[in-house]
Amino acid sequence: MLPLSRLATALLLSTTTLLSATAMAEEARYNQVALRAEVNQEIAHDLMHVTLYSEAQDSDPAALAAQISKTLNASIAEARKVKGVSVASGSRNSYPVYDDKGQKITAWRERAELRLESADFSALSKLTGEMLQTLKMGGMNFSIASETRKTHEDALLKDAVAAFKARAQLATEALGGSGYKLVSLSLNTGGFQPPMPMRMEAMKGAAMMDAAVTPEIEAGTSQVNINADGVIEVQMP
Repeated sequence: MLPLSRLATALLLSTTTLLSATAMAEEARYNQVALRAEVNQEIAHDLMHVTLYSEAQDSDPAALAAQISKTLNASIAEARKVKGVSVASGSRNSYPVYDDKGQKITAWRERAELRLESADFSALSKLTGEMLQTLKMGGMNFSIASETRKTHEDALLKDAVAAFKARAQLATEALGGSGYKLVSLSLNTGGFQPPMPMRMEAMKGAAMMDAAVTPEIEAGTSQVNINADGVIEVQMP
C-alpha cells in the first residue's frame, strides 16, 4: 500500500492531468464557428423510362398465361430491334376473379409489365407509340444518368468549397479575427427529382386504331445540390 503522502501526490498529478486535458479540449473549441454553404444546379434529364403492360382475363389460367407470354415475347422482340433502347421484364402477377358472392372462382386475371429505357427520347417515344397498339401505358418518367450526375457533382464540389471559404472569410471578418483554421468539413450531395407527367396527343375513335400514338416529351430537369458543412476556428489578433 502506498504511503499517504505518495497517494496524495499521485492523486494530485492525476487531477492536474485531467484538468490539463479538459483545458486543452476547451481551448480547441475556442472561437469555433459552424458554417454551411450550398450550391445547386438544374440538370436536364437525359434518360427516359417507360413502363408498358399487358392485362387479360380468362377462365383457364394456363391459356391466360400463354396469351400474356405471347404478347410480351412479341413486344420484347419488337423493342430489341430499336437501337439504344434497353428492355427488361417488370412485375408479373395473376389473381382469381370471384363471383358476386365471393365464394366461387369464375376466372383468372393476369398482368405483366415491360420496362423500356433509353437516352434517345425520339426513338423510345416512337417505339412507345407503336407498342401502345397491343400494350397499355403503365407510366413514363425521366431521370439523370449516373455518369451525367457524377460529372456535374464533381464540378459543383469545387464551387461548394469556394462558397464555404467565402463564408468562412466573412465570419472571420465579422468577428474581428485575423484569420481562421479549418477544423472540419463535410460535403454532401443531394437533389430533388419531381415526377415528370406525360402528355399524349389527342386521338379519337378509329384514328387511334389506324395510327400509333406518339407521346409529347417534356423531360424536365432535376436540381442537384451540394452542401458544405464545416467548422472553423477564428484566430483573434
